[in-house]
Amino acid sequence: MAKYRKKPVVISAVRLGWDTWSEMCEFAGVGKLSDGKPEGCYVDEQNQSLLDGQGSERMGLRIPTLEGLMVGVEGDMIIRGVKGELYPCKPDIFAAIYELVED
Repeated sequence: MAKYRKKPVVISAVRLGWDTWSEMCEFAGVGKLSDGKPEGCYVDEQNQSLLDGQGSERMGLRIPTLEGLMVGVEGDMIIRGVKGELYPCKPDIFAAIYELVED
């Protein structure tokens, strides 16, 4: 079996949270799904998007990805890939794969 190493690539990412919401809106172009852009939402304990937000304070973000619609939850890193695509990544996986690039 052949082995492969991931090529070094620099990506942009923002942690999804109430304290980063303005930055996230600018970064991800948050808007209506009918425009083909992400939309803010609330999520339940199973990280399922809630249509009306009743009973939840946990934020989520509906993200159209190359694999279909995904929901990023508060604390996830929202990554812009090499072709401009967006997708969520859990913080522990993000930390294992990426390191901060100092300018």
